Amino acid sequence: MALEIERRFLVRGELWRPYALDGSVIRQGYLASGNEGPTLRVRLARPPAGPVAAFLTLKLPPAGEGLTGPEHREPIPAAGVALAREEYEYAIPSSDAEALLERCPHRVGKIRYGLDLPGGDWVLDVFEGANAPLVVAEVELERADQPVAVPPWCAREITGRRELSNAALARYPLALWLEADRQALLALTT
Repeated sequence: MALEIERRFLVRGELWRPYALDGSVIRQGYLASGNEGPTLRVRLARPPAGPVAAFLTLKLPPAGEGLTGPEHREPIPAAGVALAREEYEYAIPSSDAEALLERCPHRVGKIRYGLDLPGGDWVLDVFEGANAPLVVAEVELERADQPVAVPPWCAREITGRRELSNAALARYPLALWLEADRQALLALTT
């Protein structure tokens, strides 16, 4: 078991591009997901060179925080506080991932870039399809209180905003949001 500790940010403009490493085309689907409790995801990643990678991932709130009921809801972190979850991730054959993706009722597509930045493991997702033109950067940390040098092109922190999680965007993509809500979010990135 690993503990995933991350912070997420809306990205403004194109100033992130000089920090970008090769991008992988990612398709991921959700076999089970919700605002609270476990999320079961299948991911297929196609890098520009090298073999296709496929994973089955289970994410849970940290032990002791419970899985259901309002009294056990995962707290929404304050700005500047990382979100921590238990994460179990297993490599699977790409043919299995393809078959599972076909069974997923909710999917999301994006191009993921590694970022050459200090202070954690940074990635940037450029969403495609119904979630375009959303761009989100995230950093995985070793500890929740680890300081982070946030690049100036990160427009706003969205850590803990459940409606902007990948699972939520798969269920209810940006294209289905009320126009005013969608424009308000995208205005933060221009």
